[in-house]
Amino acid sequence: MSYPVNDRQLIRDCEIGEGTKVWNFVNMYGCKIGRDSMIGTFVEVQNGVTIGDRTRVQSHTFICELVSIGNDVFVGHGVMFINDTMPPQPEKEKWKPTVIADGASLGSNSTILPVRVGKNAVVGAGAVVTKDVPDGAIVAGCPAKILRYKPGYGPK
Repeated sequence: MSYPVNDRQLIRDCEIGEGTKVWNFVNMYGCKIGRDSMIGTFVEVQNGVTIGDRTRVQSHTFICELVSIGNDVFVGHGVMFINDTMPPQPEKEKWKPTVIADGASLGSNSTILPVRVGKNAVVGAGAVVTKDVPDGAIVAGCPAKILRYKPGYGPK
């Protein structure tokens, strides 16, 4: 089903959970959004994306195909998800998935390549994430590097 929620957004073929708020100037198509989540202004959510319950996606964020975002995740302003690597691959079968686990927090203007960001991990603002981030890790930089771990996480 395709329908404009109002004259400032287009939502097509999406499942949107109860209590979820979608703000103005949003384009979403072929995606699934959980309950009690929030999608901010000027966000694009592409085909096949899943976003869990109680997840907040702030303004000016681009979420491309093959991205899965868990429950209780915070996605800061201007986060960019990328599903192909260098050189760019026009064939979709060469694209790779990105997984953001439950409780993760992605700082504003971070760039997330096809990786897994672990449970309760934190990505600093402006980071470029080129490798998987372990559960509970705090990363920052370009490329992102582990600074430390949250209490109860880290190498065993």
